[in-house]
Amino acid sequence: MDELCCREVSVTELEKTADTSVPLHPLLAKRWSPRALNPAATIDDAQFAALFEAARWAPSWGNTQPARFIAARRGESTFDRIHGTLSRGNKGWAGDAAALAIGVAQSVNSDGEPMPYGEYGLALAAQNLVLQAVAEGLHAHQMAGFDRDAARVAFSVPNDFEPMVAIAIGDVGNLDDMPERLVEKELRPRVRKPLTDLVFTESWGTPRF
Repeated sequence: MDELCCREVSVTELEKTADTSVPLHPLLAKRWSPRALNPAATIDDAQFAALFEAARWAPSWGNTQPARFIAARRGESTFDRIHGTLSRGNKGWAGDAAALAIGVAQSVNSDGEPMPYGEYGLALAAQNLVLQAVAEGLHAHQMAGFDRDAARVAFSVPNDFEPMVAIAIGDVGNLDDMPERLVEKELRPRVRKPLTDLVFTESWGTPRF
């Protein structure tokens, strides 16, 4: 284990800019999903609104805008209720977030028919939110580990909407008091498959780059 695990790690040391094959915009290169969050960090009114304004302007199929969010800042009762729906592993660190949100996708349209690309629309909105967080000097960690049914009940989510993702937003903290397994994850290098495995031309499996 890197010696960083044995002492306080500063915010700067936990900034993990992606090692990309070509230069990317800093909003993309600096985006990562920390668990070590600063429990003293706050999000002001303008920053908080900007996250969801960014989500509002995400593209969607036919401009159907299927994304909805339940959101709160630390200290608000809704924050505690969202936190209560998280899995045990996520509850341990996400309580230090400055804000929590649940992303919800419309699954049925006003005619009672399945909403085309509803989940895709929510994903685009969530990514806009995440990148706006980076622009605000924050980070966002998206989580599948939450109880969808508990969220539906806790917030009276209608049957034609589906809770899909929980999101913790905050500022990077240090590794003090984090379990060793989480310290290891925080210090692990960021990696992705190479473009040769992801982008093809002429036929499947023929790399474009």
